[in-house]
Amino acid sequence: MTPLMPWPRPERVAAFLPIFVRGLLALALVALAVSAIAQERSPIGNVPAPFLGGVPEGTATPEAIRISIADAISRALAHNLGVRQSQSALDVARSERAQAVSDLLPNIRGTITETRRKNSLEAFGFPLGPAFPRVVGPYNLFEARVYGTQSLLDLAAMNDARANSHLVNAAQHAYQGSRETVVLVTANLYLQTLAAAARADSAHARQETSQALYTQAQDLRQGGIVAGLDVVRAEVRLLGDRQRATATANDREKIKLQLARVMGLPIGQEYTLSSDLPNVPVPMMTLDEALQRAYRDRPDYLAAQERVKAAEATRQSAVSEHLPTVQLNADYGAIGLTLPTSLSTFSVAGLVAVPIFQGGRTQAKVAEADAELRSRRAEAEDLKAEIYTDVRSAFLDLQATEAELTTATRGRELANQQLTQSRDRFASGVASNLEVVQAQEAVTMADEQYIAAQYGYYVAKALLARSLGTAEGAVQKYLGGLQ
Repeated sequence: MTPLMPWPRPERVAAFLPIFVRGLLALALVALAVSAIAQERSPIGNVPAPFLGGVPEGTATPEAIRISIADAISRALAHNLGVRQSQSALDVARSERAQAVSDLLPNIRGTITETRRKNSLEAFGFPLGPAFPRVVGPYNLFEARVYGTQSLLDLAAMNDARANSHLVNAAQHAYQGSRETVVLVTANLYLQTLAAAARADSAHARQETSQALYTQAQDLRQGGIVAGLDVVRAEVRLLGDRQRATATANDREKIKLQLARVMGLPIGQEYTLSSDLPNVPVPMMTLDEALQRAYRDRPDYLAAQERVKAAEATRQSAVSEHLPTVQLNADYGAIGLTLPTSLSTFSVAGLVAVPIFQGGRTQAKVAEADAELRSRRAEAEDLKAEIYTDVRSAFLDLQATEAELTTATRGRELANQQLTQSRDRFASGVASNLEVVQAQEAVTMADEQYIAAQYGYYVAKALLARSLGTAEGAVQKYLGGLQ
């Protein structure tokens, strides 16, 4: 039976407590720093809820499937809820345009009637006297007729159709913009998942290192080379790394669930990611060139401009309700007591309708259209300023993250060298394991800085493509296209 360890003397406990508290405080500070690095960037801002959802299709397979970043984006574009809702909005806009255009096209309808009638002559203005019957019939009446109506001049309807055409164009650009958003959201989640997996692997490796150091400290303590305090420090560090490994593994699984939802994978489908990311080059252009391209290609800005044009056409439609309209009405058919005795008849009439008094309805519609136009113009100007901010921020982030990645790479190399040297010094009895614990903390921070910098650099590239309105095109060009 293993003998019980004697309880340490009070003076040793008193001497150990400050060091123990400092150790816990150091671990807490490292954990806070790691959390800050992991959450310091929110690269894509507040994403509308539909773009974080997806429509699952298919049945989960027993085997885990392997998904590259191009596969993830392709699946998201096919199943993402935001894209599907945008497609539905485009279909609605096209239907509304068809309804508006129908007011300018011929309206043709046909009727066939067979009637059994009995009429009062007096009621129709034929009082023929007491010698004649007051009621005629019953008799049959057959009529087959085609009616046609054609608007010849209706400026209000013409402007309504033009406004709806601009709204369809806006919906098309919005649909493309939603696809750009899905590309960015999916790429960001994919990179976040890889970063979470890297953090989990790094935390697991640090746990194994801490376990080895704890075992080493126990062996050295039994050999009388180090004090018992070094064993306690090593155990405190091991417990902290074990907790961090559990937390990072949990974070990895949660972000994988979110990515699976965006891609619309079957519920419960297991999958793995490919860490081989293609090297997407940074477009060589100046800030002015980037702004010109963004104003030319950004789907959201093009949609805003189309909505301004639609509002202008809607205002013209409201103003045009003061003006006369010209319409042609015609019909052709056969009428008679029976079908064999029916005779062909027709009529053609031109109609000019002149609005005289509408109770202020037109003025109210013009005022409403003016307010809508001002709102749409303000939105377009605000979006133009936002595009400048997006492009400028993307340039700044790209330069900063590239420098951060270079620094973080070198910092991780130095931290690992420091840990190796500290372990050697501790094994030789030259230093206590406090130096080793501090070196471990440096490695933890360096690993997190490297992962965050690598993630930030890739996301900065994606943000630049999104700010230029070329995200989906970049996927097709550099990631092997979309399936």
